[in-house]
Amino acid sequence: MFSRNDFSIWSILRKCIGMELSKITMPVIFNEPLSFLQRLTEYMEHTYLIHKASSLSDPVERMQCVAAFAVSAVASQWERTGKPFNPLLGETYELVRDDLGFRLISEQVSHHPPISAFHAEGLNNDFIFHGSIYPKLKFWGKSVEAEPKGTITLELLDHNEAYTWTNPTCCVHNIIVGKLWIEQYGNVEIINHKTGDKCV
Repeated sequence: MFSRNDFSIWSILRKCIGMELSKITMPVIFNEPLSFLQRLTEYMEHTYLIHKASSLSDPVERMQCVAAFAVSAVASQWERTGKPFNPLLGETYELVRDDLGFRLISEQVSHHPPISAFHAEGLNNDFIFHGSIYPKLKFWGKSVEAEPKGTITLELLDHNEAYTWTNPTCCVHNIIVGKLWIEQYGNVEIINHKTGDKCV
């Protein structure tokens, strides 16, 4: 079996400093064994926070739950340094989780630039969660930065509320030498478009 130690990433990346990485072919060993469409479903790992927000009458408490849900999307990434596979144009992924109370479909809607769209809804018709993401990757010598362009929307149907936000930037450090580690940074501003409340 191959490992990352069998490849010199420097021989591949030394000519790519500052370039957009979606146009560079990398050895498969640097990928994790799932597509980006599957990775999008990890947003739904903490769906209980949406159900809790939907059950609350206070808009500030709802915002707290929505904010916790928004940042929970990066909780599974802190030790994951592999890149998911790029989906093919038109590829879809569907997931139904009766135990968590949602169904989700994601689709690769553009190849250049790579844009993935997703739509999830509560099985009790209490929420709709949708958006599109264009992960812009850049190589900076010792690190790779992923800036997930695109807006995420959560609609709480019982309250007629829509919340929007963008995801933080993710950076994988020490890709040439040393132990790989991940850093998330940037502001995540969540807006409740019904009340005008904001959370940063």
